[in-house]
Amino acid sequence: MTCAIAGGGPAGAMLALLLARTGVEVTLLEKHADFLRDFRGDTIHPSTLRVLDEIGLAGEFLKLPHRKAYEISLVSDTGPMRLASLRELPGPYNYIAFVPQWDFLNLITAEAATYPNFHLKMRAEAYDLIREDGAVRGLRYRDDTGEHELRADLTVAADGRGSVLRERAGLVPEELGAPMDVLWFRMPREDTDPDETFLRVSSGHMMVAINRESYWQLAYVIPKGGFDRLASQGIEALREPVARMLPFLEGRIGQVRSYDDVSMLTVALNRLRRWHRPGFLCIGDAAHAMSPVFGVGINLAVQDAVATANLLAGSLRSGALITDSTLHLLQKRRMPPTRVTQAAQRLVQDRLIRPALKRQFKPPRVRPDLARIPLLNRVTRRFIGLGVRPEHVTVGPVAGRPSHNVDNGVGREDPVEYPRMS
Repeated sequence: MTCAIAGGGPAGAMLALLLARTGVEVTLLEKHADFLRDFRGDTIHPSTLRVLDEIGLAGEFLKLPHRKAYEISLVSDTGPMRLASLRELPGPYNYIAFVPQWDFLNLITAEAATYPNFHLKMRAEAYDLIREDGAVRGLRYRDDTGEHELRADLTVAADGRGSVLRERAGLVPEELGAPMDVLWFRMPREDTDPDETFLRVSSGHMMVAINRESYWQLAYVIPKGGFDRLASQGIEALREPVARMLPFLEGRIGQVRSYDDVSMLTVALNRLRRWHRPGFLCIGDAAHAMSPVFGVGINLAVQDAVATANLLAGSLRSGALITDSTLHLLQKRRMPPTRVTQAAQRLVQDRLIRPALKRQFKPPRVRPDLARIPLLNRVTRRFIGLGVRPEHVTVGPVAGRPSHNVDNGVGREDPVEYPRMS
């Protein structure tokens, strides 16, 4: 049996690799010519690092240029405070790795390409579904040579929050609401700048500063739909609050010459009530768009991919019929983590982001070190680091394929046995 996957993001690429290594004939379609798009989610959490470990790619991943963050901090007008520390998570992966997403995707697809049953089509845009006898039997796509049909026993929409195939399947997400959008831009970094990635909050303003070694990746949070109003005030309306919140950038902020140097992310928080039709499945952002809160979007997408491969690889390889009730088992497994994570994101949106943007944020006079509160830190680090119901790869490579030696950078060659969390 065959599988067609639309969308070469984290969900689609990881699912394609996991299926290919089990012997399933799989085709991955990506509408762009490469994966090089700036200002995408780049935070690889311990849950994803463990998946990479389990399939033997942790060593290769850690060879990529990356930066480790062991703590999560907030800086208010009264100073910094720690929100959580990941250092006590079990196993070697007790940090968040900041890696450009294009490097992550190139690694995953390069590994998948070592399997002859994996096919990657770049600049191939899926635009419709093939339906026969009440079921989806593949997809239609266009590339530089024209329009084509790709027939498949299972068609997976991993084409993001604006999923075209989801729309063609008649699946409409339930909107949960987000009070903000995000403006991304970069600034050069100097040796005298702060060292860590952090969240900066002030009354009326909020931003995230991500240390990329040679530059800062900056996310300035604005009220939902507020970009046109901000832009009408000129570029100084962005420069001034950024320089005030991050004074070490004051002499460089002029390098943001206009809003052409800024990329806007329209934040969405939603999920499907139904993830599937006969022969068709949505995963990742196509099934549930996540808020940037906690930076867990990539990791939820990867967890979806792992659960999908675990459930369906055997049937796809053997030719067994994949029923709609089987696809519902996948939704039933992954919906609770989605609901809990989105509920936590909504809580932060309502209690922190919305008040901050409305100038109702009051920094604490005493800056508590929340990481020193044992129970609170334990819950926070597991939620951010591992998520709700982290998945483990239970399907192995096809017989006869050599397995990788696992190298996590700490001199270990055998996979770690992690505590299982249901």
